[in-house]
Amino acid sequence: MIMRRYLIFSFLFLTLSGFGLHMPLLSQEITDPEAEYSRIRTTAFDGNLSDAVAAARKLVNEYPGYGDARVLLARILAWQKNFKQAEAVIDTLLTIEPGNQDALDVKRDIGLWSKEYTPVATDIRAGYLFDTFSEPYKRFWQVFKAGAGHRFSRGPAAVYVNAGNIIIGEPTPRNETEVQFEAEAWPTLGSRNYGYLSYAYSPGSWFPRHRAAVELWQILPDGWALSAGMNYYYFTRNIYIASLSVEKYIDKFWFAAKGYVYFKDDGPTTSFYFTGRRYFNDTDYLQITLGTGTAPDEPFDVQADLMRLSAQSVRIAYNFSLTGRMMVRIGAGYSSEEYEESVFRNRFEGNVNLTYAIKMK
Repeated sequence: MIMRRYLIFSFLFLTLSGFGLHMPLLSQEITDPEAEYSRIRTTAFDGNLSDAVAAARKLVNEYPGYGDARVLLARILAWQKNFKQAEAVIDTLLTIEPGNQDALDVKRDIGLWSKEYTPVATDIRAGYLFDTFSEPYKRFWQVFKAGAGHRFSRGPAAVYVNAGNIIIGEPTPRNETEVQFEAEAWPTLGSRNYGYLSYAYSPGSWFPRHRAAVELWQILPDGWALSAGMNYYYFTRNIYIASLSVEKYIDKFWFAAKGYVYFKDDGPTTSFYFTGRRYFNDTDYLQITLGTGTAPDEPFDVQADLMRLSAQSVRIAYNFSLTGRMMVRIGAGYSSEEYEESVFRNRFEGNVNLTYAIKMK
């Protein structure tokens, strides 16, 4: 009994002693906020985000007027995907300092990251699209897509197998089907840069033999972004289409103006597209696109489309979450297309795409 009491007393003594040793560390006041700010930033950059958040909260609590500390706390929370907390922190600062440019930049970044973030690690995908017209002959082109995507540390990527079927009416009726193999990726190149890469190959005669694309984005302050890209096709010859765009996020809206330059044998031609998107949450949005010109904003699938002279088009799309794991995107479009000099036809298109998450983060 005496030994037992001794052991209990010793345990309590050591525990309280240790607690007493740590108490000054937990309650120690910050005397140099600038030095503490630098230490927290280094801690966050080293990957110790939990420790950095705790320290940043303490710094903000002791120095509530220290705006840089709130900006740092918001960024670290956003890096942890705690977007709602990050927005609350930065909104508090903007209430006090509505013109704080660093805070405005962080708010814009949080909006971008929250829209791009997805808890999906691996998914399977299926899609269908059609494109049809009836002048000067009837043509119905459709593509069935099946693939899978995965989010890697450097960004998401996906692979597909596409089956294209073309039905042509009189005077030379045809009904043919062929396949295409496709891969694409959206690599993150830095905190303010990301890209898009794609390549597709088909052994058939309707799809291009080779199709490739590259596009790079530069994120700018105040929700602006710029991009430049190049599209390449090979049917029986090389085809190049360059693109430039400017984009802008405004609260729940995203707008983009994009121009294309199609390098034809008889000289370059251009087209312009304007897109507006309204977000209802992080995943659901309604989008409309208006366009005019020669070069399409969608990839060439059929060689005969290279002969278009001009087109005025409108498209609408709706992206939404059907369940926690199922995403759906549906769209439709209409073009008034000039296929011969001063001769136009009506062209219709539609598509539906399904993405199902088979593994979450």
